[in-house]
Amino acid sequence: MANPTRFPSARTVGKTLLATALALSLAGCNWVVMAPSGDIAAQQADLILWSTYLMLIIIVPVIVLTLMFAWRYRSSNKNATYKPDWDHSTNLELVIWAAPLAIIIALGALTWVSTHKLDPYRPLDRIDAGKPVPEDMEPLVVEVVAMDWKWLFFYPEQGIATVNELAAPVDRPIKFKITATTMMNSFYVPALAGMIYAMGGMETQLHAVINEEGSYEGFSANYSGAGFNKMRFEFLGQSEADFAQWVADVKAQGSPLSRPAYKTLEKPSIDDPVRYYSEVMPGLYDAILNRCVDPGQVCMKDLMKSHHAHHGEGAAE
Repeated sequence: MANPTRFPSARTVGKTLLATALALSLAGCNWVVMAPSGDIAAQQADLILWSTYLMLIIIVPVIVLTLMFAWRYRSSNKNATYKPDWDHSTNLELVIWAAPLAIIIALGALTWVSTHKLDPYRPLDRIDAGKPVPEDMEPLVVEVVAMDWKWLFFYPEQGIATVNELAAPVDRPIKFKITATTMMNSFYVPALAGMIYAMGGMETQLHAVINEEGSYEGFSANYSGAGFNKMRFEFLGQSEADFAQWVADVKAQGSPLSRPAYKTLEKPSIDDPVRYYSEVMPGLYDAILNRCVDPGQVCMKDLMKSHHAHHGEGAAE
C-alpha cells in the first residue's frame, strides 16, 4: 500500500541550509542520524527537520525583534517614539496569539501523523520513498536478545544465530522481535531506525529496512552496568547474494548453540568477539523470553495460562 502522506522531503528542502550553516560546527562529526541509510530513520530525520523549521518560524522573528527593539529604543536614541500610555494593540495581539497557535496546530498534526506512520510495531508499507513493499515480499525475522553485555541474534528462518554481528539484505523489510535476559537495554542502529527498549520477560518489536549496502554501528543506548560502553555490534547491509553467502559462512564456521552453550554465553562478559552458531536449540528464543531455559522451570506463558484458567474457574463457580 502506498504511503498516503505526501509531505515534501524536508531533507531536500533543508539540504543547502544545513550544508552551509552546519559545515564548520559539524566538521569531523558522524552525522548519521540526519543522513541515515534506512527509510524509517530517514523519515524520522525529516520529522526532526520539519519540527525545527516550524519552531524557527517563532524563534527567529523573536530574536530579530528583540535585537531591533534594544537598538531602536536605546537611551541614546532621542528620535525613538515615546508612548508611556500605550497598553494595547488588537493587531499585535492577533499576531502574538495567532502565530504560536498555528505552529502548535501544525506540530500537533505532524505528531499525530508521524506517531501512527512510524509506529515500530507497524509493518512497513514502503521500502523507500515512492517504492511500496511488494505484496509477495515477506520480512526477514530477527530475534534479538540483549545480554550482559553483548547482543545475541537469532535467525529462525535460516536456523542460525550470531553474537555481536547482524546482517540483512538491502530493500527487504526486517521484523525485529526484541527481549533481554536481565536488565533493560535499548536496541539502536542510528542508520536504520529509532531505539527500541529490550526488557526481560517482555517482547518489543521494530519494523525497519536498510536501503544502502554498508557496515553500520549498533549499540545499547540505555545504561546497563559495567560493560555498557562495550555493548556494541556491527550491522551489515548486504545484497541478496552477499547475505546468502553470509548465512552460508555462519553455518560453515559456527558451532551448535545448545542449552549448555547458551548457559555459558549467558554469563556476564565485556567486549565479546563475534561468534557464529550454525544451528540453534529448538525454541531457545521462546525459552529466553519466557524465562524457562533451565529444565524444570515453568515458562511465564504457561504460568499466565494457569493463572487465567484458575481465575476463570473461580468466576464460573
